[in-house]
Amino acid sequence: MATAELLVNKADISKTRFNNTCDASSRSLEAGEIRFEIERFAFTANNITYAAFGEAMKYWNFFPGRDDHGFVPVWGFATVTESTLDDVKTGDKYYGYFPMASHLIISPVKQSPAGFFDGKAHRAELSPVYNYYTACATDPGYRQDLEEIQMLFKPLFMTSFLIDDFLEDNGFFGATQVVLSSASSKTAYGLAFQLAKREGIKVVGLTSPGNVDFVDGMGLYDQTVAYGDIPTLDNNVPTVFVDMAGNGEVRASLHSHFDQMLKYSCSVGATNWDQMGSNEELKGPRPQLFFAPAQVQKRTADWGQSGFQERSSAAWVSFVSQANDWVEVVGESGEEAITRVYGSVLDGSASPKKGYILSF
Repeated sequence: MATAELLVNKADISKTRFNNTCDASSRSLEAGEIRFEIERFAFTANNITYAAFGEAMKYWNFFPGRDDHGFVPVWGFATVTESTLDDVKTGDKYYGYFPMASHLIISPVKQSPAGFFDGKAHRAELSPVYNYYTACATDPGYRQDLEEIQMLFKPLFMTSFLIDDFLEDNGFFGATQVVLSSASSKTAYGLAFQLAKREGIKVVGLTSPGNVDFVDGMGLYDQTVAYGDIPTLDNNVPTVFVDMAGNGEVRASLHSHFDQMLKYSCSVGATNWDQMGSNEELKGPRPQLFFAPAQVQKRTADWGQSGFQERSSAAWVSFVSQANDWVEVVGESGEEAITRVYGSVLDGSASPKKGYILSF
């Protein structure tokens, strides 16, 4: 396997730097450290959100970069190639949160047969949801033949599950309709999958004209509308807007159209990262940023850890049984492929039907 990494300019995420070396592949380990070799990882529009909100949500802080460049976090699988710990063995395989690099050095803490947390000081103040590494050997939900689906969908579906739960927990803020932007994105249609189970809630998907047929064909949305056709929606229906796109023009159009009938505006993603615009002078409620770990903490307190795991796992099993029908897995490796895929997902030209699995 090659040793390499992809760094992204924090000030302009369209600019990248590919290095054919990775310090974590060769630095000597200190006591308490292990070395991961990152086998494969998924790259989706969700990773663009990590980059777009890198400063505001501290995503750049998980894996410190160099100078004005940082690592975009990704979800994937890695194998331990060197360990200074007796209870973390060379050859053990884990699922978790990694940089776009071939290797990573971490300091496992709170080890159990199920996995461990990274105890590096720079991650101490960051959400523990992203700091946990799950041991494949003891994970009841792990299946080798579903690795690609797990990488592509599981972290996104957890966000979908939590948004649905958050809305239900708040009585949908009195709305009977939920409108989702970037409806072709995996987080959006995971949410649509969950919302379809709710009685009395109409689900509307907003998407670009070129993706209308794909979104409509999924059978998850009650109505699919191109962005330019927002004025055709019935604005007498109390509505919640879940914004995956982060497009300022779309947001302003929807807020203006629904005005006081918009009961809640939930900001989730930034697939249109370069068109985010301002929230000033918007009609209706001010957009509220959704932070998934906060809902995890609330529901863990409400249901207990086991109760949360039972509910989220049942939802995941239900979703994954259909997810294969909605994605064509595409495996790519090397500098040209990784740089190209990053660019196509960033500029929105990547097909929503394709799910990219990358490796160095």
